[in-house]
Amino acid sequence: MADISIRRAVKHYGKTAIVHGIDLEIASGEFIVILGPSGCGKSTLLRMIAGLEEITGGEIAIAGKVVNRLEPRERGCAMVFQNYALYPHMTVAENIGYALKVQGMRKAERVAKVRAVAETLALEPYLDRKPAALSGGQRQRVAMGRAMIREPEVFLFDEPLSNLDAKLRVHMRIEIRKLHNRLRATSIFVTHDQVEAMTLADRIVLLNGGRIEQVGAPAELYAKPASRFVAGFIGSPPMNLIDGAVVDATTLGFAGGITVATRPHSLPAGHKVTLGIRPEDVAIGADPAAFRLEAHFVEQLGSHALAHGRFAGQDLVVQTPPTVGRAVPEAYDVTLPPAALHLFDGETGRRIEFAPATTAAGVLAPTA
Repeated sequence: MADISIRRAVKHYGKTAIVHGIDLEIASGEFIVILGPSGCGKSTLLRMIAGLEEITGGEIAIAGKVVNRLEPRERGCAMVFQNYALYPHMTVAENIGYALKVQGMRKAERVAKVRAVAETLALEPYLDRKPAALSGGQRQRVAMGRAMIREPEVFLFDEPLSNLDAKLRVHMRIEIRKLHNRLRATSIFVTHDQVEAMTLADRIVLLNGGRIEQVGAPAELYAKPASRFVAGFIGSPPMNLIDGAVVDATTLGFAGGITVATRPHSLPAGHKVTLGIRPEDVAIGADPAAFRLEAHFVEQLGSHALAHGRFAGQDLVVQTPPTVGRAVPEAYDVTLPPAALHLFDGETGRRIEFAPATTAAGVLAPTA
């Protein structure tokens, strides 16, 4: 196992900056997921750690040793790619044991190690097969086995589940996490899928435009997003966001005439702010502070439903009880519980800590 220290890491392609001065400390044995939309720099950062991309600026240290100028094979990392990268003319056993063969390990010892890895990954019945005779999930396990047999200090996963179907992705997520729990090697996993990130990570590193937007445990990013970007990226469906502005030192006003009474704050009148609330936190039912949400589509998801509607020209999603087998309501009376609200700066997008004046029903009320 090895800790990883990334200090002011920068990557340019010509005059185009892809990674902007990233600082990140990864503890030995930690499972880190680098998450973000396409083009945010997550795979580039992973390849910089692996040594497959040169670092334009900054330092990367593995187990206390700066590796900027080391070749990939000298860094103690093993990488699992999205496209498996298996040798098609070799059997599963030959693919897994190839690195040991190149090192000159004796055949008997090599065979024993291959069988041990195959047992861990439930690949023993397939050792004599070629990759073409395997399923996608089996090929991915072979790629993982080829990385494991080297006994690396660091595992690097570059979107390894992207080519699998939905059911197999769920299964492989579980297998990867179980494997990590057994080996306790430092692992860095890149994905654009926030469900993968939430289920796998000890900590998530969320990137946006080559910069770190937030680092923290999955529950922390979900419950206390550091910015509007995080709130809109984490969660399925994402957080509802309603634009508004500061009315005065104790009042915030939002689209549709919704007002929020707060404890005294220092934000200037007219300053733009954004109100956030998770779909599952929106309350449904008669209430003096309720407003009508006209639903134009309801997703039936078995355990619950999601009502999609429009309010004051903005999209709003509300989690409701399942409606399968009965009529779907065309409108809902909804309220926004003060304790569940989030506030973001309308100009910078960063989180603003604020306190509603009270948690009593009726603090939020449409005035129009």
